[in-house]
Amino acid sequence: MTPTDTPPLGAPPAAAVRPTPRFLFAHPAHAIALGFGAGLSPAAPGTVGTLWAWAAWLVLQAWLAPAALGWVVLASLPVGWWAATVTARHLGLLDPGSIVVDEVMAFWLVLWLVMPAGWIAQLVAFALFRFFDAAKPGPVGWADNLFHGFGWRGGLGIVFDDLVAAFCTLFVIALWRHFA
Repeated sequence: MTPTDTPPLGAPPAAAVRPTPRFLFAHPAHAIALGFGAGLSPAAPGTVGTLWAWAAWLVLQAWLAPAALGWVVLASLPVGWWAATVTARHLGLLDPGSIVVDEVMAFWLVLWLVMPAGWIAQLVAFALFRFFDAAKPGPVGWADNLFHGFGWRGGLGIVFDDLVAAFCTLFVIALWRHFA
């Protein structure tokens, strides 16, 4: 199967495809979903995608006001959902680890609400987010099992658990700030 062979919406492709640099640039959704290459990392693509999100945020923050950054976060949600849906269908996998747009938009949400913050606070936010995203305790595990399949439900399932991980991260940070 090639990236241009697209099955009907909601139908899985004939065979799973491993993402390559060629796959990355074959469709705009692939580039977005794979974090412009971060998802091609052979080790820990979710962590690499979150690091890419952090670096990209610091660059965006230098150019945009907080309100504009909020609009970027808001716009990333439907765009990321679409990109994850299309890319998962083209890869033939329900929740490919190479799709990192979910980490990007969820960590952007965390950073938007935490900033301005020093490097230690940002590092704590990163570590908490990666913990909740990778270990999937409690509500994150529930969210991870809520939506499955190809099509819009699968794309929502890919991004939803990361948004819940972001909210858990923010909740812990809020508790930390309240009691510190």
